Amino acid sequence: MDTLEALVYTLISFFLSLQLLFWRFRPRYTEVTSTLRLNRHLNIRSRLTSSKSYKFEFMSYMANKAKSVNKALEEAVPLREPVLKIHEAMRYTLLSDGKRVRPMLCLAACELVGGHESTAMAAACGVEMLQASSLILDDLPCMDNDSLRRGKPTNHIVFGEGIAILASDALIALAVQKAATLTLLDVPPERVLRTVQEMVKAVGTEGLVAGQAADLAGEGMSADSNTGLEHLEFIHIHKTAALLEAAAVTGAIVGGGSDEEIEKLRSYARCIGLMFQLVDDVLDVTKSSDELGKTAGKDLIAEKLTYPRLMGVEKSREYAERLNREAREHLQGFDLDKVAPLLSLADYILNRQN
Repeated sequence: MDTLEALVYTLISFFLSLQLLFWRFRPRYTEVTSTLRLNRHLNIRSRLTSSKSYKFEFMSYMANKAKSVNKALEEAVPLREPVLKIHEAMRYTLLSDGKRVRPMLCLAACELVGGHESTAMAAACGVEMLQASSLILDDLPCMDNDSLRRGKPTNHIVFGEGIAILASDALIALAVQKAATLTLLDVPPERVLRTVQEMVKAVGTEGLVAGQAADLAGEGMSADSNTGLEHLEFIHIHKTAALLEAAAVTGAIVGGGSDEEIEKLRSYARCIGLMFQLVDDVLDVTKSSDELGKTAGKDLIAEKLTYPRLMGVEKSREYAERLNREAREHLQGFDLDKVAPLLSLADYILNRQN
């Protein structure tokens, strides 16, 4: 056998040996790679469903978003000459020291589905205007009859009931007007229409109005019946969760999210909306007025339906923790880095102290 034939023979033997090794170890290789993929999937799922299992500077993020929102709100309701009392009343509640949870949620949802903060800012401001409007009405003597909100006298205490009601009406109109300006940002008209529909649904008889009416009807209702719990869930799905849903959904719509993404965010927002109210009810009976910035214990005095009244403080806290887990599950499938603000928001709502 000459040198060339020997070389060819050696190469063929080498490749045959490699092939035998490949088929010998292929099952093990497949098992290992499958395990790695599964572990990665489980790790991502665990980080989504486990509280505080990721690194994200949420308070800094929230402060930055609030700063942007406050600037936009200030520009939306400027003081002009002559200064009208109605404008002062609108600004008094709208620009008060709030957490800006709803507009932040709107902006985060938009960015999550690939949009930009600037595109969603008009919708975010609109949602916050609806929130401010609802607070004015909620505090009126004929509703919750409260004199303290965010550490300051309520709107009707400062400006009188008539101006307070008109300020609330004006804020609803301004919210819709603000959302309509999305067309100036080249947002497709069909998205703008869907955004407005979600906003007005959130404050009408499918949202806040229905919840407030049920809240009034629930005063004095028995606290030891299943009917009471069902009635309470109805109140807060409409009165509290509706605006959080509107915030998340409008942000996703404006950002160009798919129908599947929009519905995932709707479900997430409903969970954190109910959780928000559960925590609120617990704080109402465990914190002071100074700590809360509003009158503590007023629901107990008014004999309103609350979660602690129906199931006790500890069971209420357990229910809130379950809603947090459910909220996080609705976010599966989103990019982990982009969804971090919403994961953090759920934790923030669960653990807030005022």
